Formats: sequence, structure tokens, C-alpha cells
Amino acid sequence: MKTGHLDLKTGRTLIAGILNLTPDSFSDGGAWEREGVLKCVERMIAEGADMIDIGAESTRPGGDPVSREEELKRLIPALEEVRRHFDIYISVDTYKPEVAKAALEAGADMLNDISGLGYEDGKMAEVAAKYKAPVILMYNTHYPHADKEQDLMKHINAVLFDAAQKAIAAGVYEDDIIIDPGVGFAGSTENDLVILRNLEDICSWGWPVMLGTSRKSVIGNTLKLPVDQREEGTLVTTVLAAQAGINIVRVHDVQKSRRALDMLEAIG
Repeated sequence: MKTGHLDLKTGRTLIAGILNLTPDSFSDGGAWEREGVLKCVERMIAEGADMIDIGAESTRPGGDPVSREEELKRLIPALEEVRRHFDIYISVDTYKPEVAKAALEAGADMLNDISGLGYEDGKMAEVAAKYKAPVILMYNTHYPHADKEQDLMKHINAVLFDAAQKAIAAGVYEDDIIIDPGVGFAGSTENDLVILRNLEDICSWGWPVMLGTSRKSVIGNTLKLPVDQREEGTLVTTVLAAQAGINIVRVHDVQKSRRALDMLEAIG
């Protein structure tokens, strides 16, 4: 079985290309059906993706949940096909422990848990520990509008620290924990902007960090743009992330993101 490799200590911001196996993704639902899973992955690798993040349930706020059986039906055949054909690092975007277990057995390298171990009493941590899989822990607790930015940042820090400690207690290696501050899941556009203003602070908390802003509502609401016109705003946040020291950016348009990051690196 082929597998990928991910080095978070290169000093450069890595790109996770998004592969949504969902008909109702807020941004590109159905794209994989039009292009084909292998073609999608092949294209993203050619465009400069360092890893692929595969999801089979739309996890946007307000999205329709799917059953474990439906998620597995969408995910596992595609994951197995990608694993057979490509030496690329694969993370799987799921909060269900049973789906995570099946994904790791099918060849996934990493788990991307938007619940931050908040689903089913943290059983996801047990799965990650059993399979020695790195896990991305995302902040996903709605927080009322904060009068002071530090209130929100302290709250996010505390929630993610607690999730990380649960993972470690379950047997996940400390070096296998990545955090995601949860842009799009923090309760309001203003809270999302607070997170983006404090990326350097987040990078100082001691964990590698992944940031996912691609085409999200914070860009649409700020610029008053529909989802298919948010790429310029996404690129600004991608460059901002790299300047702050973010380890991974999760994006839809790999090519534009790679070009932006290469230009930033060339400038030094």
C-alpha cells in the first residue's frame, strides 16, 4: 500500500488540497463527480498540493448530517482508489470514530476532526492512538461576540488545550497533534476576523497549526461576495497565514495558493 509523508518542520507553509466527496459542499459539491476522483487528486498534486484532505460529509455550519453508513459508502472506495495510485499524504475530514477507523484501515494517514474530540466522548482520540495517526483538532464551540479580542482567544486556547490533553491521555503522541482555530465555526464573522488578526499568537501556543479559510463566509460576508467569487480574499488569508507561521493551509484552489506562497517565499 502506498503512503505519503508530511514534514511540518520545513519552515514553509504546506498546502492541503480539498477533495469533497459530497453533493452539497458549500463551495464545490459535485466537482469530483464531474472530473473524477483520481483526476482531481492528480491535478491538485500537479498544482503543488503537499497533502489531500478528503471529506464525505458537508460539515459547514447548518449542513445536513449524513449517516455513518452513507459517509462510509462515499468515502472508502474513493480513498482506497487514491491510496492505490498516489504517494500523497491523506487526511480524512470526519468526526465519527467508526468512519475514522475504516479510513485509517483503508490507507489514510491523518484524521481531521472538526469536533475537536467533542463527539462521542472523545472516542476519536482512542482511534488515533490505536493506529498511531496524527490528528487535527479544530475549535468548534460557538462563542458570543467578544467585547475584547483576548476573551475569544483565551477561550479558543483553553478549548484546544483541553482537546490536546484528552488526545494525549488517550495515547496520541504529543508530536502528532495539530490544532485548527476553527475559522467559520467560531460563532460570527467578527469572531472569525479576530482569529485572523491573531494568527501569530495562535502559532505561539506550541502546536503545529492548520488554517482553513478557503471561500468561507468570513470572506463572503466581509466582501459581500458569493462563494464563487471569494478566491482573492482566500489568497489574502493564505499569505497572512504563511507570514504568521501557519504550518498548513487547507484550500480549494491549490494552483493559485501555491503561486501566492512561492511568490511570498521568493520575496523572503
